[in-house]
Amino acid sequence: MAHTINTFILQTKDTWYFSPLPKELTKDGHMIDVLFVCEFTLQFFTRKEELVRHQHKHLPTNKRHPPGNEIYRNGNLSMFEVDGFEERIYCQNLCYIAKLFLDHKTLYFDVDPFLFYVLCEVDERGFHPVGYYSKEKYSDVGYNLACILTFPCHQRKGYGRFLIDFSYELSKKEEKVGSPEKPMSDLGQQAYKPYWTSTIVDFLLHQSEEKHMSIMDISKQTSIMAEDIIFTLNMLGLLKYINGVYFITAERYVLLELATKHPVKEPKVDPSKLHWTPYLTDVKRDKFSIHSKKPSTNQESAPREKGGF
Repeated sequence: MAHTINTFILQTKDTWYFSPLPKELTKDGHMIDVLFVCEFTLQFFTRKEELVRHQHKHLPTNKRHPPGNEIYRNGNLSMFEVDGFEERIYCQNLCYIAKLFLDHKTLYFDVDPFLFYVLCEVDERGFHPVGYYSKEKYSDVGYNLACILTFPCHQRKGYGRFLIDFSYELSKKEEKVGSPEKPMSDLGQQAYKPYWTSTIVDFLLHQSEEKHMSIMDISKQTSIMAEDIIFTLNMLGLLKYINGVYFITAERYVLLELATKHPVKEPKVDPSKLHWTPYLTDVKRDKFSIHSKKPSTNQESAPREKGGF
């Protein structure tokens, strides 16, 4: 039997959608009005006294962080990688919480095939989760992100963009191209369109010195999948399709205007602060490895015109 709650208290916040809960949390089969969640272990409690007792007696100061490995630290931001196989309860509870705020999310109880990346704000009390994303350990369609959520009490701080950027930084470490799980929800498109736009415009404007550049060259440098680059450039009106070949047609002043309109916002991921080793895969068999991508040719490249591309 499925049960739901009205209020989620990691910090006090009304929930948005239905989420099933374990039977042991229900009161004689009735709806739970308030759910208390330990932000460090993600254990659920129906009474505040239980939560306080848990944190005082069973949670030493050096354990006030997500389980798993800390793979990124920069200032007051930290990222933990949590293996769904090793930390099933933590990851399942994270999915329960996400379902409270994501209408389209499908709740999977089998979290073993997934890795969870939990973003935290750090202070003297510990590591406080502000959002997360998950991805399959191996995706045969090249997805580098399955589900993403910034907790409502921490939204509008740039953390959603940060999580997206982090997923692509891991793809760069893996030397792969990647894309979010499709089809995307409306909220997903609202998050990804600005990211793709600002990243690609910034790359064309500041990070490329090549006279000729193909869609695949941009993909290899940014780890954004070619179809997403084509979608973004077409959306911006920068792409023309002539005789079966895509051409990027934008002068420098156009790119400058777009960069002003779509800036790369803070907080940014600093790749030098990322300490992570990817899973080993067979590059020859991995069609999403950048080493399997064809180099650019003059026939498919985008010529620079008057300082632009």
